[in-house]
Amino acid sequence: MAVARRSFLTATVGTTAVAPSLMSASQAAPTRKMIGIQVGAVSFLDEGVDKVLDVFQEKARINTLFVATFTYGRGIAGRQVPGQPLPDHGKQEYDTGFRGGCFTRLHPEFYKDTLLKEVRSRDHGDYDVLDAVLPAARKRGMRTICWYEDVWRTDVPNFEKVTEVDFNGRRTNRTCMNNPDHRAFIAGIAEDWTRSYEVDGIMWGSERHGALGTALGSSHGGRGSDPSRAGCFCPHCEQKARQRGISVDRAKQGFKVLEQYVRASRGGKRPVDGHFVEFFRTLMRYPEILAWEQLWHDSLRECYDLIYKRVKSAKATVQVGWHIWHTNSFSPFYRAQQDLQELSKYSDFLKMVMYHNCGGERMRTYIDSVQQHVYGDMNKEEALAFNYRVLNMAERGYEQIPFTGLSADYVYREAKRCMEGSAGTKTQIWPGIDIDIPTELAHSRSTPPGTKSAVLAALKAGVHGVLLSRKYSEMKLANLAAAGDAVREFGAA
Repeated sequence: MAVARRSFLTATVGTTAVAPSLMSASQAAPTRKMIGIQVGAVSFLDEGVDKVLDVFQEKARINTLFVATFTYGRGIAGRQVPGQPLPDHGKQEYDTGFRGGCFTRLHPEFYKDTLLKEVRSRDHGDYDVLDAVLPAARKRGMRTICWYEDVWRTDVPNFEKVTEVDFNGRRTNRTCMNNPDHRAFIAGIAEDWTRSYEVDGIMWGSERHGALGTALGSSHGGRGSDPSRAGCFCPHCEQKARQRGISVDRAKQGFKVLEQYVRASRGGKRPVDGHFVEFFRTLMRYPEILAWEQLWHDSLRECYDLIYKRVKSAKATVQVGWHIWHTNSFSPFYRAQQDLQELSKYSDFLKMVMYHNCGGERMRTYIDSVQQHVYGDMNKEEALAFNYRVLNMAERGYEQIPFTGLSADYVYREAKRCMEGSAGTKTQIWPGIDIDIPTELAHSRSTPPGTKSAVLAALKAGVHGVLLSRKYSEMKLANLAAAGDAVREFGAA
């Protein structure tokens, strides 16, 4: 059953037509906005700093660089993901030896309280991306924000000492938000960049769930997640739970019961009273499950607050904000934790991910995951329709969305929701807009009309800026130029 698209005019995603809701909405007066792009060190090395900045300014009217300064992942650093078509700029080859790490110098005084010290990337020798880019950017009046994320390699020295522990007592490959060495690192490196360079901002992102989301696999691509790996139950987290009056033993038992439920449901066994009732019954019998989930999200927000205060104590004018994961557009469970009024207490800005093109593929994999258990009383088309209604979306059906992506109307609704959710705060909302984020080769791909429509949709929702994502090294120049056309047409340059 395809869901009616009451707000979208045509059957083709990528059209330049704008949804009626966009046309009739009251629009903020056009004004200069933050127009940003995410870019890694390899692009400046491959193409030259001035050439890259010329492209950014001339094609997309970019005024803010989000430079990948620390990550071990290919999502924001490195060249195009191997196997995906190479873009029409940069070296026409894959960097299959990519490792990652910190792409700037490390100043030891900022890491004295952490075991995580050996993180300097050697992908590009001693190249320091901020040293290379900052002078040219400042000369052009462009701002520079350090963009780092919670993506690690397990072979980083001492990494195993800062990881979460699952409810069976096993170490995972995820950092613990309450581990003091991890906290000292994420705050220390932000202070290092703030004091050591003339940067304008810091953005950190952690694309993670708490224990409940991990157990359910309730994210895009979470269909095969291991429900026995939920955590964290390390000594730091257990001590914090006890201080809150949460029974550690009851929480572990609850997650064991939840694991049994997930495995049985994935195996095709329907509970006597149905999937949703059994899930809710488990939460009622073991409220410690939700308490542990809340503990994790509170701990993440404490990390935000720690970074925010450390940066502000070093230089009050440097802006600090967060990358809010795309699962926010798919999972009601995750969205319930993204209270923008709460986040605004330690956020100058929020990059709210609204990736429209890859969003169709990701939405379907989310439904594939949760329809195995919590949504198991519905078929996939019904589950998707329910999810759309809960999240105030009106998109295509389950079989179509990987091939069409999500629409400009999705971007507009999400942007308006975020503006309304943060109303009355100082926090700026910067939607992350998809440009050539990889999808399966037969699925929807970014186009200039679709890119332009998405950028216009966000701007017409009254946001404070847009952030072209994930990274320049996978973007096609025509799509980048289409984003610039939207900026110029709106009058936001």
